[in-house]
Amino acid sequence: MSSGLKIIEEQQKPIQKLQIYPTANAGVSPFWREKYERDAKKYWDIFYKHHGDRFFKDRHYLDKEWNSYFSGSGKKVILEVGCGAGNTIFPLIATYPDIFVYACDFSPRAVELVKAHDEYTETRVCAFACDLTGDGLDKRISPSSVDIVTMIFVLSAVSPEKMASVLQNIKKVLKPNGCILFRDYAVGDLAQERFSGKDQKISENFYVRGDGTRAFYFSNEFLEILFSEQGFEVEELDVCCKQVENRSRELVMNRRWVQATFRRSHGNQNPCDSLSPAKLDKSEQQDSIQSKSEEQERKEIIDITDIDISDGLAMEMFGASPSSHEMTVVKLRDSDFKIKLLSKEYQHTCKSTGLMLWESARLMASVLDRNPSIVSGKRVLELGCGCTGICSMVAARSANLVVATDADTKALTLLTENITMNLQSSLLGKLKTGVLEWGNKEHIECIKGLACEGFEVIIGTDVTYVAEAIIPLFETAKELILRKMGDLEVQEKPALILCHVFRRVDEASLLSAASKFGFKLADRWAANSKESPIGNIIDSWFSEKDLVAEIPSSALHVLYFQME
Repeated sequence: MSSGLKIIEEQQKPIQKLQIYPTANAGVSPFWREKYERDAKKYWDIFYKHHGDRFFKDRHYLDKEWNSYFSGSGKKVILEVGCGAGNTIFPLIATYPDIFVYACDFSPRAVELVKAHDEYTETRVCAFACDLTGDGLDKRISPSSVDIVTMIFVLSAVSPEKMASVLQNIKKVLKPNGCILFRDYAVGDLAQERFSGKDQKISENFYVRGDGTRAFYFSNEFLEILFSEQGFEVEELDVCCKQVENRSRELVMNRRWVQATFRRSHGNQNPCDSLSPAKLDKSEQQDSIQSKSEEQERKEIIDITDIDISDGLAMEMFGASPSSHEMTVVKLRDSDFKIKLLSKEYQHTCKSTGLMLWESARLMASVLDRNPSIVSGKRVLELGCGCTGICSMVAARSANLVVATDADTKALTLLTENITMNLQSSLLGKLKTGVLEWGNKEHIECIKGLACEGFEVIIGTDVTYVAEAIIPLFETAKELILRKMGDLEVQEKPALILCHVFRRVDEASLLSAASKFGFKLADRWAANSKESPIGNIIDSWFSEKDLVAEIPSSALHVLYFQME
């Protein structure tokens, strides 16, 4: 069989539609899992840079929940691990004049917030930065000198594999019979339920938030085993529940957290063999009264407990806040575009690249702005436009029709906002949007219906970085490009213009796929390249020297295809 026949057969094979972004919850990749662990301090520092002391409420419930541990005669030494901005420290020293608090946190920025607090005084508080998984507490605090350790929403930020070493670190400075007062996220919390629909799972009950910080959700069984194996008795262990309502956003959040007290065991005594008097009294009471229903017990806990996270900011933690987006400005020669897109701090966990603004889109927008003749009076299709659609919006000023397409419906929803914010009302009718998954025959036919004869210009910026998407891309472009000229005299053949960052794309595979679908490379251009151009098309776009200076990357390449 000749090579020519092979190409024809390959072209005639039906192309399966491609799902570039997997729908299955595959979880966090090993690369990102290691990065989140390695850069944990950086992510928490960024967290406190953004939120300051506003995320957690001051914990004024501490005296109500654990007064018997803090009160009494004599001075007590407290260690607050994961002190954050001081929401535990300052309510404690205000309530109990005879305590001294050591306070440490992973984030140096959090420690700075504590030291900057108006009530911080070195006679009552000593704050320092410490990585509990690696830095020995006994280098800053005398061994066996701490009466009480408070762990309020801190152990959940530690990898499960390192939790045991954290407890051993704490145990070195805790007095025999000293206590750990514990509160943290429980399995079934609303935040965990929201994570279940996203690819943010690191391991069982361990997730990464959009800002790179992590959260583990504890079960009672997990905590009992963890603390008992590290030499602690369980004095109290309850799951607390509370319904938080934000009426302005019509959101109801069912919060669940664990509240517990653990006591350092004596020697080799089995933690299960000893119970505190309070625990024994509670057991006796339970034997003498009628068992309460789970609902009644839960209601009692709801009535006597407070929640730590401020209601408004809790929305952001669960990914429901508008703050997950940010505004950026794309400056062109004669106009500026205000673009709403996914905030940078959330981009690393987002599976859709369509919610970001890429370098090549900036370049092509500048090119179209300076060279409107590329699209003037023509029908233009943008493939993989994303939420910004900047090239389509620029093209709409001189083209007859522009259709901006993407497979991601979330990107298209955000694109609609951006179009409304930036385009004059007279141009809105010329720019249409549509769902287009490459290789999807139904989608292709819908887009065809918008430009019956096909498109004279097809643009794609940073759409060739996924190797598996290249064949469907050219198959789709072939279906939608203008093929029949009729009796019209056309000076320029219809064109497919692709722009990408060279290091992300295998251009040899790209050119091979283009050839299979009848596309010939008519010209190419690369920033700072000394190679001679194939044609004289693209060079003319960069006749203005200041446009070359605007190029955001020296690795940008432009490929200009025409049908053979």
